[in-house]
Amino acid sequence: MDADVSVIGSGPAGLTAALHAARNGAREVVLIEREEELGGILKQCIHNGFGLEQFKKDYTGPEYAERLIGEVCRTNVRCLLNTMVTELAPDRTLMAVSPEHGVMEIRSKSVVLAMGCRERARGSIGIPGTRPAGVYTAGVAQRLVNIDGYLPGRNVVVLGSGDIGLIMARRLTLEGAQVEGVYEIMGYPGGLKRNIVQCLNDFDIPLHLSHTVTEVQGRERVEGVIVARVDDGMRPVAGSERFIGCDTLLLSVGLIPENELSKGAGVELDMGTRGPITTETMATSLPGIFSCGNVSTVFDLVDYVAQTGASAGRHAARAAAGAREAVRSSVEIVAGENVRVLFPQAYSFADDLVLFLRSTEPIERPVRVGISPPGLRLKRPYARPNEMIRVKVPKEKLVGATGPIEVRITEA
Repeated sequence: MDADVSVIGSGPAGLTAALHAARNGAREVVLIEREEELGGILKQCIHNGFGLEQFKKDYTGPEYAERLIGEVCRTNVRCLLNTMVTELAPDRTLMAVSPEHGVMEIRSKSVVLAMGCRERARGSIGIPGTRPAGVYTAGVAQRLVNIDGYLPGRNVVVLGSGDIGLIMARRLTLEGAQVEGVYEIMGYPGGLKRNIVQCLNDFDIPLHLSHTVTEVQGRERVEGVIVARVDDGMRPVAGSERFIGCDTLLLSVGLIPENELSKGAGVELDMGTRGPITTETMATSLPGIFSCGNVSTVFDLVDYVAQTGASAGRHAARAAAGAREAVRSSVEIVAGENVRVLFPQAYSFADDLVLFLRSTEPIERPVRVGISPPGLRLKRPYARPNEMIRVKVPKEKLVGATGPIEVRITEA
């Protein structure tokens, strides 16, 4: 099979990328999805808060997916469901398998990576103890409740305060379970402020900062966990341990971009984001391969994911058509003071620069985001590691940049 643009993954990033590739002149757009339906993780996110920026409406995940899928179906995009991409070559040739078509080779002029991310599991963080039933990642529990209709447990402890964990604490409470508390190893929450308020405060679910689970107890089923306070080095404080009886432990301890295909193709990855190093056009280090959404870096809002997908689809269509941007060599974008995560990591002078960044430490006072060159200092009311900051710099302001562009966050 030949394609102008092949998009791997049909979550919000992939759907938006395929849509914008088709709208920008790509005649053969193939959208490849390993599950039975389009939509990615959106199918199980039945809470609202989707599309506020993109569509100016407050959708649930399935409603948001339905709108995007409807728009995609009105274009020439060909959707391959139940299809797993097993290999991506540097020349943009894909190997894929499906029950319907068997083994396929898809030769593409452009490829958009939109595989999303996976959850960090118990083995990644090394919680000691037995291995009983009842230990789930928050996303798996979300699928069990919202799609399969199963309640994973009655007495629940949540480790980690990521957004999915916070949302599942509320969801399980609504389903009749007792959530004993949410325990976060850092000194600040990992999820959005609105989720702290709506999911924990509104339901009287306690949040314990600077705490972690040090042991899981139980043989056939979880019988309880040991939690302890941690010091500044995130080491458990001796004597602070206490037992909490529960039958379920939910883990919301981070997400990892799904980049096995990217690594296999030889795409250069960034150590900070764990995703491909990209420019403002979402182009990676390999010609004709673009990256967008959570496979690039973990975003807070679906609107940010869709924004990167739109850019990737648009520029992938141009690349497939043989367009060559009259641009200079890209310059590096580097993280300066109090910047932990920075995306994108390079600027190619082809488009306006939209920066996404996270602070290293929380600052609950007005801050300034400094970008040099061109010497911009943009004011923000605060900087929190759990809330991404988005900054747009017009292309015209960066014309004179010759060296690395440094981004930093300082108190105003």
